[in-house]
Amino acid sequence: MAKQTLSTIAAALLAAACAHPTSARPTSSPAPVTTSAGAPVETPAVSQAPVAVSVTPAHQPVTRVDSVQVLPADVAKRALEVFGDSTAPRAAVDSEVAAPSWDIDVRSYESTDRVGHYVRMFTGPAKDRIAARLELGTRFEPMIRARMRDGGIPEDMYYLALVESGFDPNAYSRAAAVGMWQFMTSTARDMGMRVDWWIDERRDPIRSTTAAVRFLKGLREQFGSLYLAAAAYNGGPGRIARGLTRYADDLEGTTGDDLFFALAEKDYLRNETREYVPQLIAAALIAKDPDRYGMKIGRLAPYAYDSVRVGPSTPLAAVAHAASEKLSSVQELNPHILRGITPPKDSFFVRVPVGSADSFADAFACLPRSERIGFHTVESKKGESFASLAKREGLTGRQLAQFNPKAKTLKSGNLAPGQAILVPTALVAAAATSAPDPSIERYSSSRGSTTHVVKSGETLGGIALKYHTSSAALMRSNGLRRPLIFPGQSLIVGRSSSTRATKTTNAKSSSRASKATPAKKKSIAKK
Repeated sequence: MAKQTLSTIAAALLAAACAHPTSARPTSSPAPVTTSAGAPVETPAVSQAPVAVSVTPAHQPVTRVDSVQVLPADVAKRALEVFGDSTAPRAAVDSEVAAPSWDIDVRSYESTDRVGHYVRMFTGPAKDRIAARLELGTRFEPMIRARMRDGGIPEDMYYLALVESGFDPNAYSRAAAVGMWQFMTSTARDMGMRVDWWIDERRDPIRSTTAAVRFLKGLREQFGSLYLAAAAYNGGPGRIARGLTRYADDLEGTTGDDLFFALAEKDYLRNETREYVPQLIAAALIAKDPDRYGMKIGRLAPYAYDSVRVGPSTPLAAVAHAASEKLSSVQELNPHILRGITPPKDSFFVRVPVGSADSFADAFACLPRSERIGFHTVESKKGESFASLAKREGLTGRQLAQFNPKAKTLKSGNLAPGQAILVPTALVAAAATSAPDPSIERYSSSRGSTTHVVKSGETLGGIALKYHTSSAALMRSNGLRRPLIFPGQSLIVGRSSSTRATKTTNAKSSSRASKATPAKKKSIAKK
């Protein structure tokens, strides 16, 4: 069948053409046909004269006669439809696949040492991990690219999320940067996201991507360079701006994305910021041409959903039951709902798998009230602890404590009597995310330390006095070369000067903030 000749195919087309009625000429205008490029073309009216079919060689001009002309491309297309294995169209497709293109400049920098280093790392020691993360990213890729396109950002900045989090909506750094785009709480709120004990929209793929696009667009407008914008997204716009000013004479005559690489050669940028853009370029090179690097990247079903509106304090387990879906499916679509239940006080939109919303309202109304209630409260009594109270309620002490982060405990470890303790159902507790209060930006791996966001007018000495430490200790803990701080910057503070050095968060005076996490950047190869 695959060996059919063009003449045989042309004969088949002739038979199809002869099936059209020829007794009457259409009286209406011919309908426009849209080509693959989107341009309308006019279809010729069917002639009353007998139809003749001819196959015209590609090198010969087509002469308009009172007949239907069949071009080689038409024959090849028809062959593919009928036989599925025409060699002509396959060659064209293969040619297109073999020529990847990018809307960010990767070609100018792919030969640099740092980009080459990460290409070798991502396709060598970290090959399996990078492939797995790129595969995870395919679930969100259509959505992310669409939002970047709508926001005026090059679509291939999509790969920034690989460097940030490996496309993990629940990623959580030591610096308490959260989500696929690794926003700090203050930054997220400045960008209009809801971040509280019940809801953390930094974990929402849709809302966080929209915020990331807006942030990147503003940074590119500020610096006039996409790669400087990426560096500012990581290291903070304040630091990038100061670096450009400090080395203005050395950078004179350098423009566009070259400015980032010129600034990166100075002993100024933090290591994770200096390596950030080379990682982005390496990721884009590999992902667009995986065969070249011996990588296989699978594709997942796109992130898609329907939405249903439910009342306050509705368990996700009840939503899943009414939607006839698994609880895990509903959780996966709603990573921003932290406690396995919608927030109290207000109704809330919950995402459900596509097609499951049609009969949701009726099914939900039929659920017993006990299944639609997610928790109740009890008053703590003298001598009770989280463990003893949880045992009585069929929970673990950790689960109960998670739902009562502000409960007061005595030196004995028991609960202070007379407190209202929130007791979730077992299903709600099981669906809750193990996440700390997002309003507390704390390094979970640094015992006894926390972060302080610098306010306007504060000095390093004043902050040190507040936390009973010294300016020198704060400088060591935060990797500061000079005792200079600025509003919006996040500092690790604590009573111990041995606190592990980590990132600094810079912020624009307009209160937009960004962040950079050294340990997080290493995670691309080490997670």
